[in-house]
Amino acid sequence: MRTSALFAVLLLAAASACSSSDGEPMEDPAADDPRSGGDTTVFDETRGAFAEPAANLHGDRRDNFFIGNAIFNRGWVSAPASVADFDGLGPVFNALGCSGCHTKDGRGRPPIEPGETFLSMLLRLSVPGKGPHGETVDEPTYGGQLQGNAILGVPPEGVAKITYEERPGTYADGAPFSLRRPTYAIDQLGYGPLATGTMISPRVAPAMIGLGLLEAIPEDAIVARADADDRDGDGISGRPNRVWDVAKQAVVLGRFGWKANQPSLSQQNQGAFNGDMGITSALFPAEQCTAAQTACAAALTGPTPQLRESLSDDVTYYSRLLAVPARRRTEDVAVRRGRRLFEKARCVACHVPAARTGVVEGFPELSEQSIRPYTDLLLHDLGDDLADGRPDFEANGNEWRTPPLWGIGLVKTVNRHELYLHDGRARGFAEAILWHGGEATSAREAFRTMPADDRAALVDFLGSL
Repeated sequence: MRTSALFAVLLLAAASACSSSDGEPMEDPAADDPRSGGDTTVFDETRGAFAEPAANLHGDRRDNFFIGNAIFNRGWVSAPASVADFDGLGPVFNALGCSGCHTKDGRGRPPIEPGETFLSMLLRLSVPGKGPHGETVDEPTYGGQLQGNAILGVPPEGVAKITYEERPGTYADGAPFSLRRPTYAIDQLGYGPLATGTMISPRVAPAMIGLGLLEAIPEDAIVARADADDRDGDGISGRPNRVWDVAKQAVVLGRFGWKANQPSLSQQNQGAFNGDMGITSALFPAEQCTAAQTACAAALTGPTPQLRESLSDDVTYYSRLLAVPARRRTEDVAVRRGRRLFEKARCVACHVPAARTGVVEGFPELSEQSIRPYTDLLLHDLGDDLADGRPDFEANGNEWRTPPLWGIGLVKTVNRHELYLHDGRARGFAEAILWHGGEATSAREAFRTMPADDRAALVDFLGSL
């Protein structure tokens, strides 16, 4: 029997074993285990909760983690500079370093105060069509994302703006709510108008925790959950994204990014260095200058690639071994009730609670771990209201990868905000749920029609993750 088929059989057997004779889900004995990251889990509820090394990382392997941490938190400067390892910023860029978007290794947000610039959020840009490997086609004048900053002598690309319109709604019990719909615009374009048909997609920086564990989930286990044609008739039709792996020169499974458009942490990180900071690397050796940006192309940028391979490896090692913080209040009656309501509403059809990692060569800490990330790493249609209209490899304009929920209850502590979804439009967990549509419509309606105390319990559960 092929491995993928075996995984499918095992998953079906597990699903059958988790249902009682009356169709109600049976209690999972590990459902309230606080160790969301298995043996890597750290018990930290402070503002530094997302910046800890895996709990089972010991000896000089911890030393390597902190080397990567130093690079992750380092600010880059324009070339030429006295510290050659950290020059080459730009010529156009969004941030000075990784932590500029991932503050304390956490989650970004849209601007809050009037006149505030985009600090941990960006706008992807593309035009209709596909590249030779199925990738998006960059906007010809401004490239793949808007760069709001530039080094001395180079004009920045533009200023991103958001306006919001309130959309009122009502719970089934008559209680009102309001959702804010964002609209995006770009002012002060530095190089002329955008191409006709330009597609704009906002993205906040996601939290960095547990990425090595997600990378360690066997591909067969992910693909076995896919049901693109909804053959089982449950209304959920998750499917994998297939993306271009630059190092392998092959189409492979996508795991990372809001649309699962990156195959590995190494490519994700090097892509971010290049796209967000203008730092070239082995995988992405070209500067982010289009033909229209002559001052950008003429700027001094230092040797290429600017990110030495050893530094890139250090950052990937660091991001691979950032720990997941433990759940809190798992014995609380309301939290447990909220978890059961989350399951009953079938939120777990996409936010799959449990997974197991495979054997990862060179990383015993990540190998064969029972984890609870609350994601299937698949693409799902979330409806027109959340659509960005921008395809990305096999993901269409309505599809998003299920984001992991572990650690989400600590975002308020770590990042001092409660703004969720891919663009931070949701002001809290309830609004995030109420924005769901498409495949998640029934789950959203189950939440919207719950009594107020049940809604509060479900939100309380999310706060415990």
